[in-house]
Amino acid sequence: MKNQIYIFDTTLRDGEQTPGAKLNMPEKIEIAYQLEALGVNVIEAGFPISSPGDFEAVQKISQCIKNSSVCALSRAVEKDIEAAANALKGAVSPRIHTGIGTSDFHVYSKLNMNRNSVIEHAVAAVKYAKNFVDDVEFYAEDAGRTENQYLARVIEAVIKAGATVVNIPDTTGFCLPEEYGAKIKYLTENVIGIENVIISAHCHNDLGLATANAISAIENGARQIECTINGIGERAGNTSLEEVVMIINKHERLKFVHSINSKLLYSSSQMVSELMNMPIQANKAIVGSNAFSHSSGIHQDGFLKNPENYEIISPEEVGANSSNIVLTARSGRAALTFRMRNIGYDFSREQITVIYPRFLEIADQLKEVKDEDLHQIAGVLNAFIDLPSNASILI
Repeated sequence: MKNQIYIFDTTLRDGEQTPGAKLNMPEKIEIAYQLEALGVNVIEAGFPISSPGDFEAVQKISQCIKNSSVCALSRAVEKDIEAAANALKGAVSPRIHTGIGTSDFHVYSKLNMNRNSVIEHAVAAVKYAKNFVDDVEFYAEDAGRTENQYLARVIEAVIKAGATVVNIPDTTGFCLPEEYGAKIKYLTENVIGIENVIISAHCHNDLGLATANAISAIENGARQIECTINGIGERAGNTSLEEVVMIINKHERLKFVHSINSKLLYSSSQMVSELMNMPIQANKAIVGSNAFSHSSGIHQDGFLKNPENYEIISPEEVGANSSNIVLTARSGRAALTFRMRNIGYDFSREQITVIYPRFLEIADQLKEVKDEDLHQIAGVLNAFIDLPSNASILI
């Protein structure tokens, strides 16, 4: 399908490179099963040559997963490729992901090669990998800072060598969205055979642009997004899976489809956060604790009249709990009435007017007014002020 976007999840490889996020074997398998249930097309399970533990993880995940492709990373080195192939032997749909740096930074200062030598190594790696699996993805590391004409030469060469997917990583998160999109567009227009492969976007978040760059990439011809749950990953992280999925869901003009069950996004996020010991920032899009919380009086009033005034996503769409009205000194009478009713007090407008000044006094002292504070307000006011006697108590 022309507008199908494939979701390549690298939580278990790039995500686990996050300091402190190490997983044991049962935890890796648990996450892999969750990713399969979520509908991820490709699970990058690890980097087999890097350690015996990574090799075993890829091996066991390959044996467990049936409905997603299982991918193993390698450098453009024969022993890496052999390790990846051996780890993937049990996979229903195996993929080797091999590649080499292509920016001048990598070519000259990291690899100590020249541009032609890099192309030779890239071609040799893809050809060698094709001896083991049909599905070979090539990554041009630091493609974001690679000159487009040279990048096109590299990509054309690896396609001729048999690559089925070409990954154009913005490894350092440097590109602006229009720049990265233009790079993808340049490749679609200037590489012979590009129509026969899938272009993949692997974006890092060093400047906070990973998701924007990934969307720009698919608007310009990419059809695979490489991402992680909660956007975890090396340094500032990777493109966030839940963000790109919900952007595609919400913007019909993009006309893209994917296989992700969005109702499992929240539970997947919580699982990864807990198992990897990576707390989710409160204001994280889609899955943060504040994503469906409202504390401003103006927002609360508008939300209570119609949730769509301030929520473009309902919690149910991503499997989250219900929206939350947070009471603070900025909250108005509508929010106070709503929360009082939630805990059993059906006060009239006049009665709320009596209660409201006391509520503000307490709210000024506290960061957030909790249910127990509301019970106290209701009880104290009932005892010590002339609260109308017809106040209805539901509890």
